[in-house]
Amino acid sequence: MALRGVWQLKKLVVSYCNWGGSSRGIRAFMESELPALKEQNPQLEVVTELNRENKNERVVCVRNLSQDEVLEAATKLRNSLGRKVVKMKTRHVTKQPSVQGTWSTALKL
Repeated sequence: MALRGVWQLKKLVVSYCNWGGSSRGIRAFMESELPALKEQNPQLEVVTELNRENKNERVVCVRNLSQDEVLEAATKLRNSLGRKVVKMKTRHVTKQPSVQGTWSTALKL
């Protein structure tokens, strides 16, 4: 996803194992779908590496997934904003809280 015209995902690193059965889908994805993904997204640097370590900041497990599911995971990574998730302290956020208090459905008249 582009935020203010700037793509948030700059580099996609595809780590795989060349003999493991859990990497079957990623190997098939690399043969058929990855070249098209590179052509459609020239702003994205795609790197493939042969290892089993998870050094990346954002890791998506594609174990035993099909080619289409791996393509969907790569597209979701490309479309993500890259912002960290912030847990809200309350459900209602405002700069000027109500004098009457927070509205509730359990109001008794």
